[in-house]
Amino acid sequence: MTDQTQTSPALRINSTFDSGNIVVEAIDGTTATLSIRKDQESEFFQWFHFRAAAPAGTQIVLRITGLAGSAYPDGWADYHAAVSEDRETWRRATSSYDKGEDGGTLTIRYQLESDAAWFAYFAPYSLERHHDLIAQAAACEGVILRELGLSLDGRAIDCLELGTGDKPVWLIARQHPGESMAEWWMEGALDMLTDPANVHARKLLAAARFYIVPNMNPDGSTRGHLRTNAAGVNLNREWHAPSPERSPEVLCVRNRMDETGVAFAMDVHGDEAIPAVFLAGFEGIPSLKDAQIGFFRRYRDTLAIRTPDFQTRLGYPESAPGKANLSMGTAQLAERYGAVAMTLEMPFKDNADMPDAAQGWSPERSMQLARDCLATLAEMIDDL
Repeated sequence: MTDQTQTSPALRINSTFDSGNIVVEAIDGTTATLSIRKDQESEFFQWFHFRAAAPAGTQIVLRITGLAGSAYPDGWADYHAAVSEDRETWRRATSSYDKGEDGGTLTIRYQLESDAAWFAYFAPYSLERHHDLIAQAAACEGVILRELGLSLDGRAIDCLELGTGDKPVWLIARQHPGESMAEWWMEGALDMLTDPANVHARKLLAAARFYIVPNMNPDGSTRGHLRTNAAGVNLNREWHAPSPERSPEVLCVRNRMDETGVAFAMDVHGDEAIPAVFLAGFEGIPSLKDAQIGFFRRYRDTLAIRTPDFQTRLGYPESAPGKANLSMGTAQLAERYGAVAMTLEMPFKDNADMPDAAQGWSPERSMQLARDCLATLAEMIDDL
């Protein structure tokens, strides 16, 4: 058993690269039996990313086993794995889940068009692409790049600042590193905000100062984790008391927030099980104000009008009054700063209301959703 290259005459599997994660249990001809490596010092596992190589035209079968014990076993039903042969366009490979087979097995069937294909839980967003995103945005007029601190493995926690207004708006993503759609969303947001021809962006930048952290967890992203940092810590349970030893990533961001204040915050995520885009709020915080929650609900309802990719029927249950979990980013920011804070969730599967059989939920739709989210904020920014 190994997560290094396994070779057979017909099929080779490899995951030794940025965000790679798979364990090869066995290869028999063109069928591979696989499992997923757990996050470091953690029981979480669900993210996978690997390359399968065989001669073009080969029909391969990839069995990922042991998934009943994964972080979100309900996420495998009706799920189809992401696949790409050029690592630019990601589509969906025909997949099926049997919870009674080998402790829960996802079976992926795919015919190679070339000599290799990459498979992932969602289209990956590499650390190299992250650095390209940061460099390109930082080169734009009016953008400042700040290194807020370092991760446990010594990687920069990058924050891009732009806008001349007095309302502090924070956008953060990838607290949970396997939720790569969140950084695709960030790429769409930055493309829009740095486009001088975009009138929504111009309105936002005149009214607000943006603070954008595209990747809160670069260690987990690179290591191929689903949910945790290098120490196995879930960053979205650290906001009440972040520490240099466990969660320096949250600590350095929250310290900067203490300096700037927060009027509006969006924490961008992905959901494994719910086939929809939705928002989660802060209804249960102790200091809840009518105007604060009213703005959130108006934002949510306006976004649902703007794009059919967003809806309000499905989502998480609201916290009871006074019962919000203040260790989570959205609740802590709303309580600590009086902010209108929210968690945006996108699906790993597809949007069941607007399905796309070829790609499911995709990088392209994530980026477009960012533009819709920001255009909605532009409509309301004067009331914030």
